Order: sequence, then C-alpha cells, then structure tokens
Amino acid sequence: MKKVLIISASLRSSSNSDVLAQAFMKGAQEAGNKVMYESLAGKKIDYCIGCMACHKTGTCVLKDDAVELAEKMKTADVIVFATPVYFFGMSGKLKTLLDRTNPLYSYPYDFRDIYVLCTAAENEKDTPVGTVNGIQGWIDCFEQAQLKGEVFAGGVSGQGEVNGHPAVAQAYEMGKKV
Repeated sequence: MKKVLIISASLRSSSNSDVLAQAFMKGAQEAGNKVMYESLAGKKIDYCIGCMACHKTGTCVLKDDAVELAEKMKTADVIVFATPVYFFGMSGKLKTLLDRTNPLYSYPYDFRDIYVLCTAAENEKDTPVGTVNGIQGWIDCFEQAQLKGEVFAGGVSGQGEVNGHPAVAQAYEMGKKV
C-alpha cells in the first residue's frame, strides 16, 4: 500500500482537471492504496519571499496553507498534480505552491513517483508541454523523484466536458497501477 497525495489545482468546482483527479483517485483506492485528496481552491498560499530560512529550519517562515500541504507532500509516496492548462502552463496557484515547497529540498522526503493530469481548451499535441516541463523542473530538484506518467485531455473547457473523454479512463487505469 502506498500513500498517494492528489493535489487538484483548479479553482473551479467540478472542473475538468478535477474529474481526472477523481478518476485517478478511484483507481488508486481500488488498488488498495491510501489516498489523500487536496484541492487548492480556497487555500491561502502566499508567494515565496526567497529568504531561504527554510534551508536551516526545514519549515517556511510564512504561515499559511502551503506549510501543511508541503508536509503532506513530504510524507507521501506518490504525488499527483491535476491542473488546468492556462496559457500553455500549469495554474498559477500550483506554481506558487511548488515554489513554497522549498523546505523539502534540504530535508528527507518520501515521494518518489509523480504524475501529472491536465486539461485544456486547446487540443494540440504540444498543449501540455509547458505544464509538464514546469513540473519536471520541480521534480529535477528531487533526485529520488521521477515523472511516472501523464494524462492530457484537450478540447475541453466547459465544466464537465471531459466526461466521456478517453483521458478519464486513462487516469483511472493509471491510478490502478500505482
């Protein structure tokens, strides 16, 4: 059994990327894993101020929801990022959270496998490249972690349009294989 943390970065309720997150979660739970789900909607996540105090203390000097989320990330075996693609990149709130995980860089962490689930109105093959590259840049800072898989649903913008898209089944199957 693995500890799986799913972070949904869409700020819209019942968003397309959240549908992918829920499908992954269902598959991972059916496979016997312990799954925690966190939505960034409604979370207070301030910008990193670059003070680097976290490298000495292991925790951020800013006290908001990012501190608890980073701790959950630290103790998860698997992290799944579900995000809408905005201007060919991840959501701003997810990028801000990743910046705030700087305390994890200098201290032991459990996560090894990272998955990316993303949706976009655009349906071009290269639409998710900026998002995946941005998350890969974060992964590259953690030498024991690796990108294990990605799912992209393009051509979906309205709430619920992803239902019936092949990416939903792909996310579910990927979750089952964690």
